[in-house]
Amino acid sequence: MALAVMLTIQMADAQVKAPAEAKKAVETAAAATENPKKAAKPATWLRLADAYMDAYNAPMGNGWIGANKQELTFLMGNEKPTSTQTVTLAGESYTKETYSTMNYYFNANQQLAIIEVTAPVYEDALDQALSAYIKAEEVDAKGSKAKDITTGIKNISAKYVEQGMNSYLFGDLKSASTYFEKAVNASESAPDPVIDTMAVYNAGFTAWMTQDYARAESFFKKCLDLGYVEDGEVYAKLADIYSNLDKKDEAKSTLEEGFKAYPQNQSIIIGLINYYIESGEQPDELFALLDVAKKNEPNNASLYYVEGDIHNKLGHKEEAIAAYKKSNEINPDYEFGLIGIGILYYNEALELQEKASTEFDQAKYDAIMLDFEAALKNAIEPFEKAFSITKDNDIKVSIAEYLKNIYYRFRDQGPEYQEGYQKYSSIVENGL
Repeated sequence: MALAVMLTIQMADAQVKAPAEAKKAVETAAAATENPKKAAKPATWLRLADAYMDAYNAPMGNGWIGANKQELTFLMGNEKPTSTQTVTLAGESYTKETYSTMNYYFNANQQLAIIEVTAPVYEDALDQALSAYIKAEEVDAKGSKAKDITTGIKNISAKYVEQGMNSYLFGDLKSASTYFEKAVNASESAPDPVIDTMAVYNAGFTAWMTQDYARAESFFKKCLDLGYVEDGEVYAKLADIYSNLDKKDEAKSTLEEGFKAYPQNQSIIIGLINYYIESGEQPDELFALLDVAKKNEPNNASLYYVEGDIHNKLGHKEEAIAAYKKSNEINPDYEFGLIGIGILYYNEALELQEKASTEFDQAKYDAIMLDFEAALKNAIEPFEKAFSITKDNDIKVSIAEYLKNIYYRFRDQGPEYQEGYQKYSSIVENGL
């Protein structure tokens, strides 16, 4: 799951003004807009917009996205970072250099990948610049400045996207969604409105990640209207949103519509499977969908585990065990199918124990208890195999809890059972 990304390399802007100089230029340009005669001219508002853009860029120094470290060392002269450290963002390693007004983040190729402003001249410089461009368009009756206005607005939209990407990398998903939405709104502003479909998707994706489902719904519905579906992912996300908003019928119809258009999209298939499991509807359709998923990913062990789980829920014991085993055959390191078999037998034993507790005929009771013990012993092998292959200590402890209980039951039947009980009891109590 990730943002839709369009890779861009930015060229260096014109010579960046010092923050104090940029602020003074904004104040001068803003004062001009207070004059009614000057305010009636688009050039006045363009100067204000440009001044705010200069103020936005001023704290960034001379760096630009894509610049290599050697170039910047030459351009920045005596300006040195106050500190340098290695940081990890979204799983990637960066070298972070801290300056008085910004932080530079260099990727593994020593290219400047992120500029983080820490001392902005104005917090809302982009918003103010956009407002000035929109005002310039309003007073430009002849359309003589349409090209300049359009170029300026497109630049602001790109800056919003950049801010959104940065916020996403820093883990501030709420801010990221807001920036992407601002990019959408900016790109749709006159005089040359366009729809930035990627920004629409990213605004919805980050809203979905923060569980802001109402906002996410509006963006993903807009994506569908625009035909921007990210190979079907929009259908899966929108269906998940509907499920969380308790719109089950919309969730189902969205998944079915997505499946017709993108039958190989695993998110859609898994979404449909989960829907049928939760609703209890059309179990035959579930297996048909699973067959499609398995054809798409024949080596995906988890799909066979899901198949086993469905059979288990439907009371198809032998089919469930076969599917669980198949998941481990496909991937010998996949422990969950083995755990599924162990839990199936363990639960079967509990049901038999409950049944025995209400049986007053001694012969029938004894027969049930024999089945009970057989089910418990059947659970040992898959549980122990799962215990041996899993690399997750928490899962090991959970499996040990089952095995401790099983071995306790048979501790008087032989030394191997007593040893098993002591081994797994110690793990449950003390951990690994």
